[in-house]
Amino acid sequence: MLKSLVFLLAGVAAASASAQTPAPGQWQAGKHYFVIEPPQSTPGGDKIDVVEVFSYGCPACNSFAPIADRLKAALPPNAQMRYVPASFNTAESWPLFQRAFFTAQALGIIDKSHNATFPAVWGNGPLSIRDAATGRMIKPTIEDAAKFYAQYGVSAEDFVATANSFAINTSMKRADAWIKATGVDSTPTIVVNGKYRVTGLSAGSWENIIPVVQYLVQKETTGG
Repeated sequence: MLKSLVFLLAGVAAASASAQTPAPGQWQAGKHYFVIEPPQSTPGGDKIDVVEVFSYGCPACNSFAPIADRLKAALPPNAQMRYVPASFNTAESWPLFQRAFFTAQALGIIDKSHNATFPAVWGNGPLSIRDAATGRMIKPTIEDAAKFYAQYGVSAEDFVATANSFAINTSMKRADAWIKATGVDSTPTIVVNGKYRVTGLSAGSWENIIPVVQYLVQKETTGG
């Protein structure tokens, strides 16, 4: 749990930062956000791509989830938000949760299940990563995940079969490669249009992530 605790402490520190929010024109590259060189691919289309790199196993991501929802709601019509699960904390259940996310996405239930998965992990639910009685770390299985996601209209058998498919393995490898290429090394991190990387620490607080991302979306919109 050490790496997750590091992420949580970093997130709490960022969320409690007392620095005054700068005016939009004062957001600075290299300070409040970082330029990704070279820029990385996006899904294409006419929407500006806003990505939260996260893990269901990350305590900071669990705490950030309500702000992520507010960020999504605050985006203009020409931007869209999506989620890319990280797996780099292999000592814990991050790879399993990454696999579960892509499986739910492939089965068309991710919009229903995404927000509900955090309390399933952190509220002593069916995907809990700690034993409620002893506090010891436990690792849910793909079968545990299948039982949880079955409530959204897919059979546990189909979930397990899809989770172990070549397509899901490929999605996981692509996500890992994209995360590495964007320089993301902690969660939650926001990546805007494959060009800019923002964290709570860089923005000055979790709350500041929203106006920083809005500024970067506007920058992409105007070509500034």
